[in-house]
Amino acid sequence: MSQTAETDVRYAQLFIDGEWRDGASGETFPVIDPATGDVIARFPAAAAEDCTAAVEAASAAFPAWSQTSPRHRSEILYRAFEILRAEREVFARLMVRENGKAWADAIAEANYAMEFFRWFAEEAVRVPGDFRLSPAGDKRIVVARQPIGVALLITPWNFPAAMATRKLGPALAAGCTTVLKPARETPLTAAYVVDVLTRAGVPRGVVNLVTPVPTGPLVAEMIAHPAVRKLSFTGSTEVGRDLLRECADSIVSTSMELGGNAPVIVLPGADLDKAVDGAMLAKMRNGGSACTAANRFYVHSSLKDEFVRRMSARLQDVRTGPGLDSTNSLGALVSVAERDKVAHLVETAVAEGARIVMGGTASAEGAFYDPTLLDGVRHGDTITRTEIFGPVTAVVSYDDVDRAVEMANDTEYGLVGYVFGPEADALRVALRLETGMVAVNRGVLSDPAAPFGGAKQSGLGREGSSEGILEYLEEKYIALDV
Repeated sequence: MSQTAETDVRYAQLFIDGEWRDGASGETFPVIDPATGDVIARFPAAAAEDCTAAVEAASAAFPAWSQTSPRHRSEILYRAFEILRAEREVFARLMVRENGKAWADAIAEANYAMEFFRWFAEEAVRVPGDFRLSPAGDKRIVVARQPIGVALLITPWNFPAAMATRKLGPALAAGCTTVLKPARETPLTAAYVVDVLTRAGVPRGVVNLVTPVPTGPLVAEMIAHPAVRKLSFTGSTEVGRDLLRECADSIVSTSMELGGNAPVIVLPGADLDKAVDGAMLAKMRNGGSACTAANRFYVHSSLKDEFVRRMSARLQDVRTGPGLDSTNSLGALVSVAERDKVAHLVETAVAEGARIVMGGTASAEGAFYDPTLLDGVRHGDTITRTEIFGPVTAVVSYDDVDRAVEMANDTEYGLVGYVFGPEADALRVALRLETGMVAVNRGVLSDPAAPFGGAKQSGLGREGSSEGILEYLEEKYIALDV
């Protein structure tokens, strides 16, 4: 097992059948610190042989792993949780290095990520079944839930730790074996999580890690492999559509957490202190690079000017800089290309009539973009129809609550929404939003104990909660003669 020169970067290799190894082709790609542009590691580009070997290792390990006791799987996951808790700062530092996020965001993600191992350690021993007499009285109906098989897990760069543990936790708890494919921008965090699981006692072949290049064709080959029975993907809706088409040929079970375009509705009578506090969390958490990030702010005209004034004051206090400096609350975006995408969205918004209240500047060096506030945005402008994935707040004024709900729902996405206002009014609006999740008078809602997922084109299935493990289990009905 080789290590890089950086002490916090433990492994920059593929992990297949219990061994760290280089790719069959010998080719690598750079892992870049977006704050400095420095190459912090070179990671193997997995070839077709590597991907096939990973799937076949998982397939070979499945019979034994699926038959282990739930308690045994639970104890391994809990040991992994304890390792992550003890090494929390190592975990966070690695995320900052390859992702660019602020230290506080990295620590928060480390805490969130490890909780999925603890939660699913508990859920492993609580998989429900059923046993009952049929209505006709002629048989007993027995329903068992069994692990579905080899699971291909594809994770994004924005939460490289939490998205890995949110998939690995329930898959392993259910008795599935896995092939993890992290984003090429952030493979080191995924490799660290795999290392933690091996130290916790996960057997050979149960967890594998590959970074296929070229990605699309090799992922398609893995999906087509007869051993793969589950795909769990977090990423863009565009890629999700392509993967669904690939899964159709083999009828592979899919779970998908796709893009978002989260609306925030600030109702008349809202407590503006609470609304601005919540808006800062919903917008600025992870620098806005989150599928749950607030994207479109619909603020009642009676409150809009004061909301903009207070948000501007709060955003001016945000300090931007390298994430390893804990005094900075906004780190770099994951790449210069991502920074430039955000900058282009702001330029387009201004061209369409928006006004920059503050910010709107990209760094000359590094992938930094200033916290930015736009006023005078109109519903239907490009920025209201695009997932920003950056620290940009776009404010739209409205007069009628019904119209605000209509604008909020006017999107193909339906992951999460936010509502601020008097509780009864806010709850009524929350029930009308076409989203899988709604936060009322708060800026963060993610919790390992809650079902995470979207409506419309924001996804299929749920992660976390007691439902998360069911995504990796198949029901089997057995009829017993009475």
